[in-house]
Amino acid sequence: MTLIRVAHSPDSDDAFMFYALANELIETDELRFEHVLSDIESLNREAFEGTYEVTAVSIHAYAHLDDRYALLGSGASMGDGYGPVLVAREAIGPEGLADKRVAIPGRLTSASLALKMWNPALQTVTLAFDEIMPAVASCEVDAGGVIHEGQLTWMDEGFHKIVDLGEWWAEETGGLPLPLGGNVIRRDLGDEMCGRVAALLKESIEYSLKHRDEALDYALDYGRGLDRDKADRFVGMYVNNLTVDYGERGKKAMRAFLDRAFEERLIPKVPQLDFL
Repeated sequence: MTLIRVAHSPDSDDAFMFYALANELIETDELRFEHVLSDIESLNREAFEGTYEVTAVSIHAYAHLDDRYALLGSGASMGDGYGPVLVAREAIGPEGLADKRVAIPGRLTSASLALKMWNPALQTVTLAFDEIMPAVASCEVDAGGVIHEGQLTWMDEGFHKIVDLGEWWAEETGGLPLPLGGNVIRRDLGDEMCGRVAALLKESIEYSLKHRDEALDYALDYGRGLDRDKADRFVGMYVNNLTVDYGERGKKAMRAFLDRAFEERLIPKVPQLDFL
């Protein structure tokens, strides 16, 4: 038996993605998969230590990790015309952010990188992703970048949108999706093992898409207050054809995102993109 730890966020979309693997619905031979749940910024930090064999990471963080991890060809979270949303208590334009405190959900998240591309002059403070909307509501900060399920619930809280980063990125790039997260695998497992694990993770995603209702039932336990309709919508946003395989469009988006970040000196290098 070989143990493979798979670390990912406790979100409805990740739960949906790994439904078949977590419930042993696909054949894995002697491989045993153990799922570790943690928030994305913590997973980014753990990846610097090489803690887990397979982990979800922000694409921003991957710019620092490609020497230790290879990027898998499936499991991407990409905002196709939508993405993290910068919200405030009142309607203000981008020009109104001067001298304002803006909360970001972790220094290594792709949301923070996209915000810096959108407005390099932002004065940011880092908070846990689930503390951001309460901090905006309580006037602790003036605005905040909302990720995960908050992308569907910020309107219910009475907030106003300053920018949807997925919309902005699509306008900047002629319609490319915004790369947010991906699954990576430790290179020291070797080519054969990396290939086997990559195939199983892809099979798990395909299983869930083919058995959507039962996978969604499972994912609802991780929906953080989403009803079934919103959970279904959220899963559809981040588990889709681009998740099964980046394809040429997804790969182009990844390269464009990382190239621009490097050109603007926001990451140290353009990482190796394996797409195993």
